[in-house]
Amino acid sequence: MRADSLHHLGNEAASTPYMDALAADGVSYSHAFCQNPVCVPSRCSFTTGNYPHVHGHRTMQHLLRRGESNLFRELKTAGYYVWSNARGDLIAGQDRQWLKENFDVLYSEVGVEYGKDEGRGEKGSDTYFSFYRGVVENNSGAMLMDTDAVWTKGAVEQIHNRPKDQPMLLFLGLQAPHPPYRVEQMYIDRIDSSKLPKRIPSLPSDKPAIEVGIHQRLGMQNWSEERYDRLRAVYLGMCARVDDLVGQVVQALKEEAIYEDTAIFILSDHGDYTGDYGLVEKCQNAFPDCLTNVPLIIKPPKGEALDPGVNHNLVELVDFYATVIDYAEVIPNRTHFGQSLRESIGSKNVRTRKYVFCEGGRNHGETQCMEKNSFPGMEGMDEYEPRLSLQAMEGPEHTKATMIRSADYKYVKRLYERDELYDLRNDPWELHNVIDDPAYSDVRLELKEAMLEWYQRTCDTVPMDYDSRFNDEYFINLMGVRGAPIAWLKKEVLVKGRPMSEVLAAMLTRNGK
Repeated sequence: MRADSLHHLGNEAASTPYMDALAADGVSYSHAFCQNPVCVPSRCSFTTGNYPHVHGHRTMQHLLRRGESNLFRELKTAGYYVWSNARGDLIAGQDRQWLKENFDVLYSEVGVEYGKDEGRGEKGSDTYFSFYRGVVENNSGAMLMDTDAVWTKGAVEQIHNRPKDQPMLLFLGLQAPHPPYRVEQMYIDRIDSSKLPKRIPSLPSDKPAIEVGIHQRLGMQNWSEERYDRLRAVYLGMCARVDDLVGQVVQALKEEAIYEDTAIFILSDHGDYTGDYGLVEKCQNAFPDCLTNVPLIIKPPKGEALDPGVNHNLVELVDFYATVIDYAEVIPNRTHFGQSLRESIGSKNVRTRKYVFCEGGRNHGETQCMEKNSFPGMEGMDEYEPRLSLQAMEGPEHTKATMIRSADYKYVKRLYERDELYDLRNDPWELHNVIDDPAYSDVRLELKEAMLEWYQRTCDTVPMDYDSRFNDEYFINLMGVRGAPIAWLKKEVLVKGRPMSEVLAAMLTRNGK
């Protein structure tokens, strides 16, 4: 979901009353930015407080694995009851024990798929790769029970049947709004197409190779504004449907009389082109605001300081993680790079970040990042071919790239092609790359220096615990040379399996030392 799909953030065509109400009861950050423009790396980032480069989360197929501490495991360890729907795109699914360590309940029910390929058009047509489907046929007059609706129903049931003796973390990861663009007519009817914001015009020829390549492969060059408006209205209809699902969760919290005591966070992993630049869907290593500027609404629990409404400070999704653990009073035993927004929620005058960052792409030779088999066994995934085919090329298309954005400027460092620099004050649509303009040399230098400093600060993390420099048997033999009871040590450590530190402490106590 794009940030500009919310009515309270200025989209007069949109219909998001429940999220607008949450923004009035809390804070909505108009300038929140994700750390990667596709789902899995972004989610791995905002649930750990680490940037994608810290542990190499740069693909759709590398999720949080055993040993990677995260929001769910940390709150579960702290005594929270943790519920999540199964499509979290977060935790490595092949490790069942690891899943159990992160969740008390992983809700796996699914709903019916409606209108998946209806209206796609024939191969070779200008709708074949457009993801546009339009109206989902629905004669019931009610919301159809697709998977998002089923997951929300499960979340509502969990709220009503929550454990009464412990706090709860409930994570509801919805699929919509997501291509293909399709929704029931009742939601399209809520969108005032006459008030749609202007669409960003077609892609300049000097844009990054991956965007140019996708634009060429989509075959949508001859679409009229009227056709784009229909696609955009359907997308906003999908957002309106999500808003209804949010309303169901809020209603359940109010029925249980725990709405005021609950901290609620609404956020999206990334945005969507939705016709801007003549593109649809997303891209792994391009960073226009339509992909990187996402909703972040936070309603704090009662008793917390609150300056309600829209907050225009720059924030990142890694700050979501830091804010959750701050409210939960959980201190992780590891390094992270999020900044709690608690003070900023209490006052719009509290300054947050000067810069925000987003990153993606790969090095040449990183074949594991090509995602050739992103969706094995799933039919109909050829709709992603315009993007996936470019990601498998060893040219500049899938280059590793990093964005730094301030309130006024955006700079993108690209590994195998020309960098980008945009003056957002005069060019908010990012149509004119001024990277070679001497008038911006000081800005370019400032942003490059800030990016280098950011990478230096965040390039790695050091564990909080320590490793033994010796294995147990070597250490026992070394202690034996120094007069320790070697047979007893071997029995206690190597046979009984007691920790070496515990056995040494017992030995020193026994010797009166």
